[in-house]
Amino acid sequence: MTARVATELHHVPSTTPIETIVEYLRRDGYVIVDNVVSPETMDTVQSELAPYLDATPSGYNPMIGKKTRRTGALIARSPECRNLIQHPLALGVARSFLGHASAVQLNLTQVISIDPGESAQALHRDQSAWDFFPFPEDYQVQCNTLWAMSDYTAEMGATRIVPGSHLPGSRPQNQYSDEECVQAEMERGSVLLYSGKIVHSGGANRSVDTRAAININYSVGWVRQEENQYLSVPLEVARTLDDELLGLMGYQEGAFAMGYFRDFENPLRAVRGDDYVEYGFDESTLADSSSSSFSYFIESSK
Repeated sequence: MTARVATELHHVPSTTPIETIVEYLRRDGYVIVDNVVSPETMDTVQSELAPYLDATPSGYNPMIGKKTRRTGALIARSPECRNLIQHPLALGVARSFLGHASAVQLNLTQVISIDPGESAQALHRDQSAWDFFPFPEDYQVQCNTLWAMSDYTAEMGATRIVPGSHLPGSRPQNQYSDEECVQAEMERGSVLLYSGKIVHSGGANRSVDTRAAININYSVGWVRQEENQYLSVPLEVARTLDDELLGLMGYQEGAFAMGYFRDFENPLRAVRGDDYVEYGFDESTLADSSSSSFSYFIESSK
């Protein structure tokens, strides 16, 4: 696949192989996958989250949206959202796209509801959340998703993308204009995947309907998560979840010696109890790792 800057936002079918989706994501900084889940799935999410969506207040500044509601803690509140977090396509893409890191984790979960009359959000890169740290141009720190909970039209405020703004040598995020944006229109049940490096924003909602999207973002395992999953998901709920989801929440080591529990134990033991026998990184894990940082750590510690 040759490198190019997209001039319009393209779509691929849900049958597209994960490795092809990752190629698009690396090349263009985004990809839209159509009709990944059924309308019935979104109906279930809507039903499970309805009390929380109705109770969520609008934002307190233009960046988070004064006519936008951001409803979080989706793992605790919606079993169907847990399935979206672990969806084979989304999670498979995230793990491949961020495969240079030792672990992949969940960065945040939220439903973004852009209500009628909302203005366009300021253009930004999501990776700026880490205090504007200058990550290397070739180092991907995030793989983000926006699942269309409603139809996603330009008039309703479909996400705006600046094609090419993820490429090395791109301008600072505040030097892009509205005229450079293309909107990610898609049908309910489709998903927009995008890099933390691409400049984007929510669009203005000029319709009479609310534009709703389920924002599930993944990151490399060694950075701090934007949403604190330990506080968002009560321990009694965490104990009912499977090990993979708990690991994504942060009950794992994000790299060797990053985030261990107590006496150098697997963080899962904090949920499963002392009878849980699995441990975190060990010598075989280090030997199998493709990361040179592990080898450096071991050699320098001798």
